[in-house]
Amino acid sequence: MSDPGTDPAHDADVRATGTPGPDEAPWTPERWFERGLQLSRGLVLIPVIVLVISALAAFAYGAALLIWSLIQVVPHPFPVGHKLGLFLLDIDLFLVGATLLISAIGFYELFISKVDAGGPGAAMPTWLVMRDLNDLKARVVSMLVLVAAVSFVDVVVGFTGGHDILYLGGAVALVIVALTAFLRFGASRETGGR
Repeated sequence: MSDPGTDPAHDADVRATGTPGPDEAPWTPERWFERGLQLSRGLVLIPVIVLVISALAAFAYGAALLIWSLIQVVPHPFPVGHKLGLFLLDIDLFLVGATLLISAIGFYELFISKVDAGGPGAAMPTWLVMRDLNDLKARVVSMLVLVAAVSFVDVVVGFTGGHDILYLGGAVALVIVALTAFLRFGASRETGGR
């Protein structure tokens, strides 16, 4: 019989099953704690479920808003200005829903398992595969920038005058620059400048 400390196949079996072999020491408090930490990854299912439900709600609300907008716009299509804001709000809702769904997929892939439904055409798109937390941050921050830009355009469409729009535009631009800098420099620092 080989020594458990020198047999890589035995060590791999212990890591895979989490149970010590007959020649090994019984479970210690440290082993119980590590096993508990490993099982605690399942807690991530709570935010994943909440994010998926929230995404579904955003998509449903966006669809309902689209139907309501069409009912409002079709009988009186002109002037266009204010009515365009209804459709921009719809875009905003769908972007928020997509951001929530991307976050749910990212959490699941990072903590639980890779999403692989199997079969032809069922694979996740490469841009949606999350390898680390930086991938998730990049996608969420990119979506937040897009949501901020669309929200600002929605305000501009309904704008009536004054300098307030300049202040709002400057604030939105500052937030976008800060998020872009965070994404660019934060990720390169964490990955060692790669």
